[in-house]
This record gives sequence, C-alpha cells and structure tokens, in this order.
Amino acid sequence: MCSLFAHQPQRDYASQTRSLRIGGHCTSIRLEMSFWDTLEEIAGKEGLSLAKFLTKLHTEVLDHHGEVNNFASLLRCSSLIYRARNAVAAPDFHDAAAPILDAAE
Repeated sequence: MCSLFAHQPQRDYASQTRSLRIGGHCTSIRLEMSFWDTLEEIAGKEGLSLAKFLTKLHTEVLDHHGEVNNFASLLRCSSLIYRARNAVAAPDFHDAAAPILDAAE
C-alpha cells in the first residue's frame, strides 16, 4: 500500500503560494499542487477563472456562516469532496500480491 503513496510525483505535494484579491483584500494562499490542480478543474467546469471561483466560494461561505475560518483548509476539503464524488473504482489496497507491511520489521 505504501508504494501507492510513496511513488506519487513529487510535484503533486510540492506547495505553491498564490496571491489573489478576495472582497477587495489582497491575500495569499499556500496549497499543494494537487489541490491547485483540482481547484482549477472545478473552476473550469463552472466556467470560471480560478480567481473568480475562489472569490465566489469565499462569498458563499461568508454569506452562509458569517465568517470564513481557515480558507486554505476549506479549499483542501472542497477538493477532497470533489475528488471523492468523482472517484472511479480504485484497486483494493489489500491486493493479495502486495506485501503486507509489518511495523516490527
């Protein structure tokens, strides 16, 4: 199972800080590239630029909750929800051919 995670491209978990303006305020958000990729995909499906999508999401959360706590975490969770809803069947982690990892080894 660990090889599934250990062999992923390093680019996917490299972080990148992007600056944007939300509600007239300049801010910067630091996320891993896989999250930026997912957010760009979501924005594209919504017919929006990434900046407009993030502004729209921020505004909707603000309207619903009255404040936006930890926007970067919200973006990560939103990406996970999106990926989970669009997931295809993945191979079983416990494939009989895969070695069992033992912490005592």
